[in-house]
Amino acid sequence: MIIISYNVNGIRAAITKGFLDWLKAANPDVICLQEIKAMEDQIPVDDIKALGYEYQYYFSAQKKGYSGVAVLCKQKPNNVVFGTGIEHMDFEGRNLRVDFDDVSVMSLYLPSGTNIDRLSYKFQYMDEFQAYIDALKKQIPNLIICGDYNICHQAIDIHDPVRNVKVSGFLPEERAWLDGFMKAGFVDSFRAFNKEPHQYSWWSYRAKARNNNKGWRIDYNLVSENIANRMVRATILPEAKHSDHCPILVEIN
Repeated sequence: MIIISYNVNGIRAAITKGFLDWLKAANPDVICLQEIKAMEDQIPVDDIKALGYEYQYYFSAQKKGYSGVAVLCKQKPNNVVFGTGIEHMDFEGRNLRVDFDDVSVMSLYLPSGTNIDRLSYKFQYMDEFQAYIDALKKQIPNLIICGDYNICHQAIDIHDPVRNVKVSGFLPEERAWLDGFMKAGFVDSFRAFNKEPHQYSWWSYRAKARNNNKGWRIDYNLVSENIANRMVRATILPEAKHSDHCPILVEIN
């Protein structure tokens, strides 16, 4: 099973930049999308279906043009869960899970901390999400959480760790949370295969950051430890340029 995660920063905008042609060529079994910024009736679901994604699930934010996640599948899942049941999370459309026979895949869009209020909310979300996943793992141990975590884990995951140490996304408290989240039972699939620096998944639109590879690795496919031995490969796909993020891929036996 090939699984891709991609923050498209607006699915309609990404489609105008060739996203559907790219999706046809990439041809994953499951693709998790974040920040779709659209309602289902605004998305060309028939065009996506024509690419083989018979089963499409969208969980939009209540606020139009904001946030939202989706999962597109070639195979019908046994079960689909929209949200977490935690009202403030679900209002913003940040979690969507599909369950197959022996693996479950979640699309996650964790909040960014763009100002003091949102940073406070981000920490609230992180704490409650940790508790939610700790409970979920007891029912569904074979879990892959794909998405935009809006946090760089380590200094190797950001182009300038010194100057960004007080910037949300690289705050010590955020990094400590992500470290603890992984140590509670998940493997960073990309780092399991690639230890090299200068590997990023998001670049600012400012100052030609992408051309100069001044990026952040804030997108992860985190795989439950108990199925980590089934990982075949994991990689970042920076050649896809439909967003300020790029897709990330993990393949599981």
